[in-house]
Amino acid sequence: MNLSLTKFPSTLAGAPHIVLVHGMGSAATAWKPLTPFLQERFNVITVDLPGHGQTPLLANQAMDPISIGELVVREVEEQFAVTTFDVIGNSWGGWIALEMAATFSERIRSVTALAPAGFWLATYVQRTPGTSSLRVLAKNSAILAPTFLKYELSRKLGFADVSPRWREFSYELCLDATLAMAKSDGYFPAWDGMLHKRFDSHIDSKIPVNIIFGDSDKTLPATTCQERTMAPKHSRWITLPECGHAPMWDHPETVASLVMEIAGLPR
Repeated sequence: MNLSLTKFPSTLAGAPHIVLVHGMGSAATAWKPLTPFLQERFNVITVDLPGHGQTPLLANQAMDPISIGELVVREVEEQFAVTTFDVIGNSWGGWIALEMAATFSERIRSVTALAPAGFWLATYVQRTPGTSSLRVLAKNSAILAPTFLKYELSRKLGFADVSPRWREFSYELCLDATLAMAKSDGYFPAWDGMLHKRFDSHIDSKIPVNIIFGDSDKTLPATTCQERTMAPKHSRWITLPECGHAPMWDHPETVASLVMEIAGLPR
């Protein structure tokens, strides 16, 4: 299949490439706050995963993190002739990014996993009711979202559990996120692709790995979904203050600095 990929050229000549992989129920638009900071040192490639954003969900598309990671690597090469790159992923996309490094050790230069899924104490055997309700609510309210999100109460209802800094979110960010969830036909297939699984792949120690969680992540809380012993032994585990499930929204400049550091680039 053809994934919808978008390239944002760097302002720096000869810059390396970095691929950004969004989470379940999200889209490439989730990276808008972070992209300008990354463009200082990277050519940025964003991706809409199957059934998300501008990429349709095709019948029989495997949605487990390993299969999606293989698909992203193949599409980046086919569409842009890029075979080596750094990668960032958030949530489901964080798990996918880690699998990309495990499978393609000669292609991935570094991994930054933002609040990655797959580090849970016990595997999920069914979809959690709360996240299922979130998808249904977004889908049913999509038509009214452009109006409702102009009001602080609506933004609070939609984003207070996502971030302690939700009041600072722009109208555009909130609308993009709501519409992305509403359009995500791949949401439930993605959920099913994670059932009965955890991240347990091996990543070569030559690939630097950052795992970054927020101290206020209610989506994947530390008590049940942040098992540090499952992380690659050479990885760096970072907890950001005043941060929820989307560190690229709460602290985009800090995330960009950490990415450049792990990639060995001057800030």
